[in-house]
Amino acid sequence: MAVIAITILLFSHTVAFAQIDAKKTPKEARAEKEAAKKAADDAEKKAEAEETVSIEVDPSRKSAIYTDDGSVNYKVKVHSTIKNEQNGKISYKLTTDDYKPVLTDSFKVNLKYKSKNDYNITIPKQSSGFYRLSVMINTDEYDDTIRRVFGVSPEKISSELHRPDDFDQFWAGTLAKLKQVPPRFNVMEDTEKSTKDKKVYLVEMRSYDNYLIRGWMVIPTFGRKFAVHYRVPGYGVELHPNMDADDFIAFDINVRGTGNSQDNIKLNTDIYSTTKIEDRDSYIYRGAYMDCIRGLDFLFSEAKMGVDTNRIYVEGGSQGGCLGIVTAALDKRVRALTVQVPLYSDIRDTYAVSSTYETEVFPFKMFNRYKNTHPGYTLDDLYKVFDYYDPQNFAPLVKCPVLLGIGLLDLYCPPRSSLSMYNHLGTNKKEFVTVPNATHEVDFNYFMFQNNWLREQLRVP
Repeated sequence: MAVIAITILLFSHTVAFAQIDAKKTPKEARAEKEAAKKAADDAEKKAEAEETVSIEVDPSRKSAIYTDDGSVNYKVKVHSTIKNEQNGKISYKLTTDDYKPVLTDSFKVNLKYKSKNDYNITIPKQSSGFYRLSVMINTDEYDDTIRRVFGVSPEKISSELHRPDDFDQFWAGTLAKLKQVPPRFNVMEDTEKSTKDKKVYLVEMRSYDNYLIRGWMVIPTFGRKFAVHYRVPGYGVELHPNMDADDFIAFDINVRGTGNSQDNIKLNTDIYSTTKIEDRDSYIYRGAYMDCIRGLDFLFSEAKMGVDTNRIYVEGGSQGGCLGIVTAALDKRVRALTVQVPLYSDIRDTYAVSSTYETEVFPFKMFNRYKNTHPGYTLDDLYKVFDYYDPQNFAPLVKCPVLLGIGLLDLYCPPRSSLSMYNHLGTNKKEFVTVPNATHEVDFNYFMFQNNWLREQLRVP
């Protein structure tokens, strides 16, 4: 297992210097470079005219992931354009991810006009987990707080599996019920969406409980056989034809109640996650999970359309990350899995972390609303059902290679919960990528890495 260090690129005006097109003539390149320099100078003059203090807080490791046998180091860069000399202090507070205090400290600062000062924060070694670092600057005329999150040996994070005794039997029975539903696949070319390079097909099929669901398949017109990019949807997100996968067949499915799969059930995002939450057998995600399996059934029925059934990878973010984990766990036909910010992972620890926030956030904002409007319903009642649906309880069944991407500032999917799920994955071929300054998202650099990772896993040139 490897940890890949990827940072969000905070493009400043100076980056433009490196963006010279190699195809331009020397005169054009020189003119563009001069224009970029002028823009940079103008931006700097404008910043200085505003009379403010800019502060950057950067980890010494780009991934913001440290080990539990050494210190944690941050560099604080302060630039003052306030004409009056500023006296004050920089203080910092370290807590666990659920805001338990660890340490505080401060030091005095003296900022002169146009001064640029660097300061170091060294935190003594900490035990495995994720930590919140708040850096505050307070001077005569300026106050600001910068918040960061870093991890310490996250591969050592452990979390108890709350797996019901009949978990495997429940899902084996669910899969058996799905098989009893004739899929009745129907594939129709959408000539308006198709291009000379790619053909677009609307796909219909019958899934669990005979629900009608739909998806989109995009097939390159060159070549005869392709690996497949199978994408599953985020929460309330409608998937459309993916025209960007040049070397793959792209198949995007909309699970029940989502996008163009609302014939049998139409739900808004306020109630989707709590629909029939009190009944393990009827909970909305039982059918949604099976919709993803039915999508695989469709792909394996379409070898004649160029599907390479030996090279199907599943991708999803947020709810799609949850769906991807479940799909790879229940169906060994998945050859590789990439997930970002996987929703619902380790639901109990997610609650432990999110309950410490000042403001309620998804998903417990929805769960708590349901609890508060249904007298007698408790968190224990929620867990009694959700233990059958928590991605962490499926993780040991995942045997294919896995790539996980997380944003360290994610409030919906706390990094602790994502990594505890990751640590339970039943494969040694797994990697995770952190984006230190991202919330419930990853960045372009992550997807660039994911593209190379997938090509290696699936042997795509």
